[in-house]
Amino acid sequence: MDLNGLKAAAKSIRALSMDGVQKANSGHPGMPMGNAEIASLLYGEVMKHTASDSSWIDRDRFVLSAGHGSMLLYSILHLAGYKVTLDDLRNFRQLGSKTPGHPEYGWTDGVEITTGPLGAGISNAVGMAIAETVLAEKFNTAEHTVIDHYTYAIHGDGCMMEGVASEAASLAGHLRLGKLIMFYDSNRITIEGKTDLAFSEDVGKRFEAYGWQVLNGDAFNVEELSKLVAEAKAETGKPTMIIMKGIIGKGAATMEGSHHTHGAPLGNDEIKATREKLGIPVDQDFYVDPAAVEYFKAVKAKNDKLYSDWKTTFEAWAAANSGLKAEWDTWFAKDVKIADEAMPKYAVGDNIATRSSGEKAINAVAKVLPNLIGGSADLGPSNKTVLKDMGEYSATDRSGRNMHFGIREHAMGGIVNGMTIHGGIRSYGATFLVFADYMRPAIRLAALMSVPSVWVLTHDSIYVGEDGPTHQPIEHMASLRIIPNLQVLRPADGEETNVAWQMAAEKSNQPTAIALSRQDLKVFAKADPDWKANMRKGAYVVKDCAGTPDVVIAATGSEVNMALAAAEDSSKKVRVVSIADLNTFLSQDKAFRESVIPSGVRVITAEAGISYGWDKLASSSDDVFCIDRFGECGPASKVAEHLGFTAAGLKKVIEK
Repeated sequence: MDLNGLKAAAKSIRALSMDGVQKANSGHPGMPMGNAEIASLLYGEVMKHTASDSSWIDRDRFVLSAGHGSMLLYSILHLAGYKVTLDDLRNFRQLGSKTPGHPEYGWTDGVEITTGPLGAGISNAVGMAIAETVLAEKFNTAEHTVIDHYTYAIHGDGCMMEGVASEAASLAGHLRLGKLIMFYDSNRITIEGKTDLAFSEDVGKRFEAYGWQVLNGDAFNVEELSKLVAEAKAETGKPTMIIMKGIIGKGAATMEGSHHTHGAPLGNDEIKATREKLGIPVDQDFYVDPAAVEYFKAVKAKNDKLYSDWKTTFEAWAAANSGLKAEWDTWFAKDVKIADEAMPKYAVGDNIATRSSGEKAINAVAKVLPNLIGGSADLGPSNKTVLKDMGEYSATDRSGRNMHFGIREHAMGGIVNGMTIHGGIRSYGATFLVFADYMRPAIRLAALMSVPSVWVLTHDSIYVGEDGPTHQPIEHMASLRIIPNLQVLRPADGEETNVAWQMAAEKSNQPTAIALSRQDLKVFAKADPDWKANMRKGAYVVKDCAGTPDVVIAATGSEVNMALAAAEDSSKKVRVVSIADLNTFLSQDKAFRESVIPSGVRVITAEAGISYGWDKLASSSDDVFCIDRFGECGPASKVAEHLGFTAAGLKKVIEK
């Protein structure tokens, strides 16, 4: 261990971090200054990584859960030779910069995942650690090890207070993720002051109860931290949390330990005095110690050798295991196509809930995509998302494809994102639509990162029935549709459910939410011979009429069946359109939209949810057939009758 090199690296991180925040006049210098030693140790001595290929599949993963301390990550990435320049550091938090206020996946070389919402990174790290175990179980052989890496994370007191961290940590302990190592920056400071204002629990005991190994050390003693990492690696049956007793703003001249260093620049006078204290030229900003430069040259050479050796091993493995290599290529393929022939078949008139047709569809897709792995928040039998005869992932069986997330929706969302981002895995999570609220932050982050996580959300309307308004979604479809870059699908029958799953599986840069019914829905005839292609554009004509229609009913999900019944009983000429994806349809060119919904024709919209968003299609507010109130407890049909949300009610709107 090069102690002088590590000391120079830590000094450089402190200098770069305080200067970056000062120049931006915005940011968080305290956390990076307090974690300079552990970042230097991880990237310099501990982690298997190379700046020559930041996408190396067998690299160790690093997640900065305390994403507000992003200058820590940017500084160490710069020192370690990643594509983060001094000019990038000087442009911290500026428009278009590679160094935004919080780390963003796909934006900055070496950043593994978008972090910022506190605690979320912990759930992501759990997902990454799970993915490593799956790939290692699948592809390693007695002769060759091609997957063998660790997942590291740094989190702070704020992360420990967030519920998502507790959910994820509980599952990680249960699953005995021995290659997950987290560092707790316990500096006992938050924005408002000391943590004892609101936080006094024994975090170590909490994590021990979760099934973690808990170790304690000094955040500034790299030799001790190195020994603790070795101890963490030696414990293969438990994840490890290393509690580092630290000091926020470590090294600052007069503000060391102050909560004022958490979220504001130190100020020019404090920075000048801090440079003097650290032995940095007073008039030199964005200082990098020459010893740190030399140190990381040696680190890069060492890591490039590890990378080269791994490539040699991989080539030997591929030569000796042609069948496994072919599977590897399938698992890591970006372009996926699910043929129609692979999907379930239905006849017009078949009566099946879309959650049940979803079960058939997901199992069909899973046969084509052997790396489709996921599960439900304890609702597998209700969501119908169990992959049949494909095993259960557990602490003792890493080959199972069914995850049991427990009743932990928020953590499930973050874990699914972590598994997906890791590479080699396509992952999904399932719950009732009404509980999408519990994992909304993770759904939003998936959309922000453009990763193809899939969310299966069943029991999608008042037709849940007897469970009452707490379980009957009303505003939820609208709330999902307003998330940018989220594909939101509400299929109307078994055939549409097939296409919805094909669309989700074939996406490589966008997450998908699929909303499915509890109640049976009839498979209906489609007037459009190209309906599958047009559904991918958001909408198609289900039932047409002779000549120009008097009315177009634009319905979605279970309300397409309702619209067909109302149209059949109406004296008017009615065209029925299925809007499987409202946002995608609205984004199409005018010619396509008018081929589905002609201009100048009265348009009625129908969905068992709030009216928000449907005004973009409906001719008037009176032509929005929706439910702008909470539901009621009772049998589904009685609730619908009570609310007037029936085919007869829709017919009255048509005839008006």
